[in-house]
Amino acid sequence: MTQVKRTLEFVEVAPRDGFQSVGPIIPTAEKIRIIQALHAAGLRRMEVTSFVGPAVPQLADAAEVLAAAQALAGLDAQVLVPNQRHAERALAAGAKHLAFFLSVSERHNANNVRRSVAESVTEYARIAAIRPAGIKLRLNLATSFDCPFDGRVAEAVTLSLLDQLLEIEHNAEVALCDTTGRVTPGHVTSLFASAMSRFPQVPAWAFHGHDTYGMGAANVLAAWHAGVAVMDASAAGLGGCPFAPGATGNVATEDLVWMFNGMGIETGVDLAKLTIAARDLTHLPGAQTGGRVRDALERTRECRA
Repeated sequence: MTQVKRTLEFVEVAPRDGFQSVGPIIPTAEKIRIIQALHAAGLRRMEVTSFVGPAVPQLADAAEVLAAAQALAGLDAQVLVPNQRHAERALAAGAKHLAFFLSVSERHNANNVRRSVAESVTEYARIAAIRPAGIKLRLNLATSFDCPFDGRVAEAVTLSLLDQLLEIEHNAEVALCDTTGRVTPGHVTSLFASAMSRFPQVPAWAFHGHDTYGMGAANVLAAWHAGVAVMDASAAGLGGCPFAPGATGNVATEDLVWMFNGMGIETGVDLAKLTIAARDLTHLPGAQTGGRVRDALERTRECRA
């Protein structure tokens, strides 16, 4: 039997997940320059910003950043939104790809978006109802595996929430998110297997993982082998989560490009250009970064010089 060739897609999240974790305000022009450098490295899908309230001043320039990102050829620029009001702001700014987020965990959702899970489900229904034709929608389910306050999240709880959400909208990409970075590959495989079996109508699944315990790449590989083809990653491992104490950034994009290249899986990313862009990110004041491939490649070049 001939196997169907799968296409790997990265979602570069440094411009949103990464930038929002940086305390000092990054000039808008610098954000745009970084997005342009990541695009030049071959990344064609990015979460470029988030339309949120004044509690996240780093992202107050969302409309300007979005406009600059959408001017880049072939870039799918998605934006994160927590509710209908901010979704409407994003749409007014010209957003063509909305990513809604909520948490499985009540305590994390309360800390993150100041509402109950049920209230967030209602917000999702409102966004689905107002979404214009042709506008893409992604559903991010934070704490799908683990909660920073309550520990491991039972698979049945995550699947039960998906039952509610997929009744509202089944034609959206669904991302299961390891918010804390404490999940291990077996849990990733198990939850995706259960979710894919239970919800065959979902058009695409994605994995969003942090690298807090050094399991980021291993978890991405587990998701890939489970059938997931969309992977969130952050250049230089930039990031962290203010509502997940101790969590580091997402798995470094350059680490994943190195891994998949070594497996013979096409990434479409120029690793040399990406490494340069990632190195620039490490120089941002207040940035928390990670990853291993960037430094390893630089040491190799130095040894050969």
